[in-house]
Amino acid sequence: MAKKSKDARSHVKMVSSESSHCYFLQKNRNNTKGRLELRKYDPTVRKHVMYKESK
Repeated sequence: MAKKSKDARSHVKMVSSESSHCYFLQKNRNNTKGRLELRKYDPTVRKHVMYKESK
């Protein structure tokens, strides 16, 4: 049997810039080549902060 190619969707970990809190999301690699940076709610510090994609 032939090997499957890598899927377009991959799981990524988003880490808060203010604390150690993290989210897990799915990202479509075909549409988003670079690393994600999102402004999301951090329950540890109780405010919206920047979350950056990590490996």
